[in-house]
Amino acid sequence: MNQQLAAHLGSIARLAREQMSLTQVQVAERVGLASAVYSRIERGLMIPSVETLKKLCIELMVSPEDLMGLTESPSSGSPTRPDDDVTLRRLIFLARKLDASKLDALVRITTELAR
Repeated sequence: MNQQLAAHLGSIARLAREQMSLTQVQVAERVGLASAVYSRIERGLMIPSVETLKKLCIELMVSPEDLMGLTESPSSGSPTRPDDDVTLRRLIFLARKLDASKLDALVRITTELAR
């Protein structure tokens, strides 16, 4: 097992779960795992099957690339919180699923919030 991959996957899954205010038991039920098995994934002690990985991406609204550490953080000069990059990618992941009118509404809302 690739320990670095397991650790990264677990930390991203935990971060996404916490941002969604879900418990490990809730996520485990949604993806069809025993809670003890899901706990091992979050602790970086195991790598899930491809099918479970797909279910985790859907339930946690995280791209497979982010979950597996295949994306690089942008190197900007401004300090950011460690989870900023993941949060923005989750927003993009969700925005890509919207139809044109809902995407336009999202742009208008975020424009107002950013003022």
